[in-house]
Amino acid sequence: MRWKEIAAFLLLAALWGASFLFIRIAVPSLGPFPLMAGRVLLAAGALWAFGAARSRPIVLRPYARRLLILGFVHAAAPFALIAAAEMHLTASMAAMLLAVQPLFVMLLSVLFLGDLLSAARGIGVLLGLLGGVLVGWSPAGLDAPALLSAGAVLLGALLYAAGSLYVKHRMWGTPVLTLALGQQLGAAAWLLPPALLTAPGASVRADALAALVALAVFSTAAAYVLFFWLIGRVGAVRTATVPYAIPVLGVCWGALFLGEPLTPGAVAGLGCILLSLALVNHGSGTALRRVVPLPAPEGKGNRVLEIGL
Repeated sequence: MRWKEIAAFLLLAALWGASFLFIRIAVPSLGPFPLMAGRVLLAAGALWAFGAARSRPIVLRPYARRLLILGFVHAAAPFALIAAAEMHLTASMAAMLLAVQPLFVMLLSVLFLGDLLSAARGIGVLLGLLGGVLVGWSPAGLDAPALLSAGAVLLGALLYAAGSLYVKHRMWGTPVLTLALGQQLGAAAWLLPPALLTAPGASVRADALAALVALAVFSTAAAYVLFFWLIGRVGAVRTATVPYAIPVLGVCWGALFLGEPLTPGAVAGLGCILLSLALVNHGSGTALRRVVPLPAPEGKGNRVLEIGL
């Protein structure tokens, strides 16, 4: 990756790392579905305003059905699962569990797309998982609700992985703002009904509302513009290594704003994660590219998609 992609990668990790902090602050007051419905609606408004300010029309209709699928798989379902999980898990534990997402991306690629992976990248994935465990693991015992919550985060990670590959293989060539805005609107269609049924009756705390706005604007609207841009530049598998850095950044956000201590595990985990990123992103990826024919508009022949791993 070049410096521009590396900078976007690190910024995306910081924004998504902060999302666990924002969710942890807001979900006890708002509840999982209202919080996530507010997240995607506010993010959609921010993305629409961004497109309007740049005088760029955002075309949604031709992609409507695929955006509805993407909104469920890559936003509504994992958002709700993680928010519900953080009712019982710490933000750092949720972030640590999400570090399995790159492994899920690679496994899905191998099982369903026939992709091959080098030994170096396989080792890199394992190191990234080890780094996430070292950073986020807590010696505290896990009761039944916490174990179910951990399972919910892992399911969310699997859905994120599937969504990443869906974007790369089914929505290649779609404009970034169309993907970002369309995903939020698609997610809103799924989240609004349960959000209305579970809306909080009592007054909502001001810090919860502030966390919701930050979650929507920074960790959703801005983050997904970066995310879809990175998929187009470096591929779904490389972009999916972002969660490796999230546990470390999540711990740093907690130390800065919640007074949580930095543990030796965080330092050791950071070393594993940095080495993992170097291995997974090593080389140009030419040896692991597959050429896939894609249907083109009528009369224009097929397009060719190179999938960089």
